[in-house]
Amino acid sequence: MHFVTGGAYNGKTKWVNQLYSLENDALWLSGYRKEQPEMLDFQGSTVVLQGLEAWIQHAAEEMDSDSIRKRWKDIIADWRIWESEKEERSCIVIGSDISKGIVPIEARDRRWRDACGWVYQDVASVCSRVDIIWYGINQRIK
Repeated sequence: MHFVTGGAYNGKTKWVNQLYSLENDALWLSGYRKEQPEMLDFQGSTVVLQGLEAWIQHAAEEMDSDSIRKRWKDIIADWRIWESEKEERSCIVIGSDISKGIVPIEARDRRWRDACGWVYQDVASVCSRVDIIWYGINQRIK
């Protein structure tokens, strides 16, 4: 499993496409399109979960931080199982960094920011590789 983070519009998607030479055979699930990130019966070799922060933001409207974190631990665990079933499989998680800046005034926005930080830590801890992308340039941190 591979986690890719960095600033919004800093080239994360382009970098992942180039690194993995992705064509149409990859399954892209997007939090920006509000697609469900849960396990699917996908027989291909690459799954990309893009927009992790958007899924978390949506969840923060209805759930507390602990529930969001548990939900994402379960989702990531399912995709890790899917990935481990065949050697050629890989799951890539992409999430924009929202940790920079002023602490939000609204409780919901603080819950979103805090949940993102905790979920990102959880995802990074189980991934075999973690990269930060800034201005199209990667820095491998794990």
